[in-house]
Amino acid sequence: MVVTGLDRKSDGSRWIFTEDAKREVLNINPYLTHHNIDVVPAHKKPRFTEVPMEYGVYYSKSAGLILEPTEKSKLAEEGLPLNFMRRFLGSSEFINGKERYCLWIDDTELLEVSKIPEVRERIAAVKHDRLETDDAAVNKLASRPHQFRERKGDEAVKIFIPIVSSENREYFPAGLSDTSVIPTNKAFFIPNGPLWTLSIISSKLHLAWIDTICGRLRTDYSYSNTLGWNTFPVPKLTERNRVDLTAAAEGILLAREAHFPATIADLYDPETMPADLRAAHDHNDEVLERIYIGRRFRNDTERLEKLFEMYTKMTTKVSA
Repeated sequence: MVVTGLDRKSDGSRWIFTEDAKREVLNINPYLTHHNIDVVPAHKKPRFTEVPMEYGVYYSKSAGLILEPTEKSKLAEEGLPLNFMRRFLGSSEFINGKERYCLWIDDTELLEVSKIPEVRERIAAVKHDRLETDDAAVNKLASRPHQFRERKGDEAVKIFIPIVSSENREYFPAGLSDTSVIPTNKAFFIPNGPLWTLSIISSKLHLAWIDTICGRLRTDYSYSNTLGWNTFPVPKLTERNRVDLTAAAEGILLAREAHFPATIADLYDPETMPADLRAAHDHNDEVLERIYIGRRFRNDTERLEKLFEMYTKMTTKVSA
């Protein structure tokens, strides 16, 4: 809970109360810290790292390319090789373990897959849907109805980031996926992402940032690459730092795997979160936070203080 008090004095005293502490400060910004920041603006590219995060695949007017599990099985029985069907995951599918698939066809493969009648019918249906709309850009996509608007997200390794996650979860549950998974635009992904990025995204430090900087969907966390990732202050990491963070991220993934087939929703229920997974996250937090300040943070208030301090210094340096 946050309580704010205002008066009409532009030069009056300013106080920040945190638990049992009280501080007089010169400024209180919209994020309720003392740093001289009006607002953290969104950025198209990361400001403090070279690792980009992208939206998944936009799939409007592409219903014929999307498959339920039974439809996927039927096409496999009709002779469509499995490599033409990929898992198609957004936030809900990733978190709740739902299965959904899509046709994934390269231009050079169109003739081969078109030998199967249902594939031809599905492609024809997509072409029809795209021509029926008044949107000129969608009409143009009718020239390649065997594909979505974007041809991306099929990297052999990628970090998968859901857009929406329950506020009840103690951690934002990003994951790792391979070429068999195509992210929808209901998720973000880091193509060929190094595992140390998963360590950061899965941390309490990062959660404190996105809770403050990003928006909400009802009361749930709503992730944004332009705000949550592209503005997150990342210090210059040494090779040792990257190795340690990678190992910590691997520990989280191994702890999840030990509870297969539990879903992310199952694993991150605050009441029933497995002890080994909680311990893996706690270790990850310790490794990351020691990189930032040489010890663990006491609470989220201290986490935000450090992040805003870094953001202010780093953005001032960039501007200069």
